[in-house]
Amino acid sequence: MLALGLFSQVAGTIVVTTPAFLVPSLHADCGLSLAEAGLLVAAPSVGMVLTLILWGALADRVGEHWVIGAGLAITSVAALGAVLSGDLVSTGIFFLVAGMGAASANAAGGRLVVGWFPPDRRGLAMGIRQMAQPLGVAVSAIVVPPLAAGGGLSAALVFPLVIVVIAALAALLFITDPPRSPKPNGATGSGATAPAAEAAAARKRANPYRSSSLLWQIHSVSVLLVVPQFVVSTFALVWLISSEGWPPLLAGVVVGLAQFVGALGRIVVGIVSDRVGSRMGPLRVVAALASLVMLVLALTDWLELSGFAAFAVVLASTVTVADNGLAFTAVAEIAGSRWSGRALGAQNTAQFLAAAATAPLVGLLIGAVGFAASFALTAVLPVLALPLIPRRRKETGEKL
Repeated sequence: MLALGLFSQVAGTIVVTTPAFLVPSLHADCGLSLAEAGLLVAAPSVGMVLTLILWGALADRVGEHWVIGAGLAITSVAALGAVLSGDLVSTGIFFLVAGMGAASANAAGGRLVVGWFPPDRRGLAMGIRQMAQPLGVAVSAIVVPPLAAGGGLSAALVFPLVIVVIAALAALLFITDPPRSPKPNGATGSGATAPAAEAAAARKRANPYRSSSLLWQIHSVSVLLVVPQFVVSTFALVWLISSEGWPPLLAGVVVGLAQFVGALGRIVVGIVSDRVGSRMGPLRVVAALASLVMLVLALTDWLELSGFAAFAVVLASTVTVADNGLAFTAVAEIAGSRWSGRALGAQNTAQFLAAAATAPLVGLLIGAVGFAASFALTAVLPVLALPLIPRRRKETGEKL
C-alpha cells in the first residue's frame, strides 16, 4: 500500500510539474512570452488547490481506493486531452483539469499510509511517502526537456500520460482501504464501558477544528515553514549562477543532488519521530534548524563564499523540506479516520497557496534588497513558527 500510494503521488507530481519543464519549448518554439508560459505552468497547481479539500472529504466518506483511482483516471483523460489538443488555450484547460484529478493522490495518499501503519512506524512510512514530490520533480526534469526538444510539445506530454495511466490502473486494481475501527455501538461488556465507548466515538465524530486548536496551529506552522522551502527550491539555481558565479550545468547538478538528499532527509526525520514517540518535538528542532540554515545562506552570499555555496544549498534543501512528513503525520493522527482526508486536504491547500505567493513576493524582495537580506528575512519565519508548535493535547495531556 505504501508503494502504491507513493507511485500514485509520483505520477500526479510528474503530470503537475511537466509544464514547468516545457517553458523553454513554449518560449522558443511556440512564441509564448515567459508570462504566458507561466500561466500554463500554474494551471495544474490551481486545479489542485481547487479540489484538495473536496477529495479529502470524499476519502473520508468512501475510502482511499476509489478516490485515488478515480482522481488519477480523471488526470489520465485530461493528459490525453492535452496530447491531442490543437491549441494552447485548450492545453491549459486540460492542465487545469489534470491538476484537479492529481490532487486526489495528495489528499488521500497520506490517509492511506496512516491507516495501514501503526503509530510507531508512521513517521518512517510517511517520510517515504513524502519522497514523492522530489522524485516526481526529478523524473520530470530528466525526461521531459529532451522529449520536448526532440519531438515537440505533444511528444513530451505522452510521457506523463503513460505514467499516470499505469498509476490509475494500479490504484484501481490493487489499492485496498485500511481497516477502520469497529463502531462502538456493537460493544459489549459492563454498563460502565458502553458510555465510555460512546464518549470515545463522539470525540472521533466531532469536528476536530471546533474541538481543539491543534490542527489550526499545525497548518499555521506549515505555512510559515513552507516559505523557506520554496525560497530555496525556487531561487537556489539562479543564486548559484548569477550571484555566486557557478556554471549553469554544475549549478543544476548541485540543485538536483539537493533534491535527492532532501528526500532522504524526510525519511531520517520520520524514523527519529517514531523512535522518540513524538512528531512535534522533532518539528521544533527542524524549525530552529531551518532558521539557522537560511542565515547560513545569507552569510554565504554576504561574505561571497562561492566555494561553500554548494554545501549551503544542499544543507538548506535538506532541512527546509524535513518538516513536511512530520506535519502531515501529526495532522492525520489528530484528525482521526473520520476527518483525516479533509484535514490533509486543508494542509495541502494552505501550503500550495503559501508556495504560490512565495515566488513572486520573494522575487520582488530579492530585486529590492538582494539575496543575502532576503535569505536573512526568510529566517525569521521559522522562528515565528516555534511558539505555535503544540506540545500536548489539552484534553488528554498526551505528548505530541
